[in-house]
Amino acid sequence: METGLRGKSVFVAAASKGLGKAIALEYAREGAKVTIASRDLAQLEAAREEIAAATGNAPFAARLDVRDAEQIKEAVRAAAERHGGLDAIVTNAGGPPQGGFEAFDDAGWQSGFELTLMSVVRLIRESLPHLRAAADGGRIVNVASMSVKEPIPGLVLSNVFRAGVQALTKSLSQELAPDRILINTVAPGRIGTDRLFELDRKRAEEQGVPVEEIQRASASQIPLGRVGAPEEFARAAVFLGSFANTYVTGQALLVDGGIVRGL
Repeated sequence: METGLRGKSVFVAAASKGLGKAIALEYAREGAKVTIASRDLAQLEAAREEIAAATGNAPFAARLDVRDAEQIKEAVRAAAERHGGLDAIVTNAGGPPQGGFEAFDDAGWQSGFELTLMSVVRLIRESLPHLRAAADGGRIVNVASMSVKEPIPGLVLSNVFRAGVQALTKSLSQELAPDRILINTVAPGRIGTDRLFELDRKRAEEQGVPVEEIQRASASQIPLGRVGAPEEFARAAVFLGSFANTYVTGQALLVDGGIVRGL
């Protein structure tokens, strides 16, 4: 399938590891001019070298803390300047802290809001002038969580603010359609990343059991019987954020091995 990405300028946030890095790697394989952004410069450089070695297509690296509005402006500006515009953007951020409702005061809620929802708002806002100017229209992919369809126990901040991301996606799909900009959410289930392992480790500590027991129990709840691989998730994200996608917008695609039972 031709993705139409060769030579296109793509910005991927939080791309030094995990799902962001996997998505950036897949875009690079498709011949896109990729910008990867992260606040950890050492990890960002390691990711840049890994992607270049794997694809022969070295991305541009930009420093970015997605909670910092000024850094968002600068990173998007630098990417557009480096690659002559912007055709697609992937919004992404590390997950907010684990915990139930009573675990967080106002500061905790505000921090989760800035990280998980306002980062998406600001990245899209800064990218829109470039996406509107793109020759073939623009693509926006918001990385969220399966909690947009089914809340996850013990992750109240993620549940609330990821749902807000999908509400934003649906709203903007209407507003941006006349500009030929397609926007979608891609929602991972249990994908094998550092974030997943950290959540499993914390649950294992709370329950006083080995982390392997938590992992086996979780995998048994997935109809496909296993945790997903980052590259499996990345392929779905890149399709929606490519020019092979010409008619899907406003949707939340779950990449979850079938674990969410809701319609």
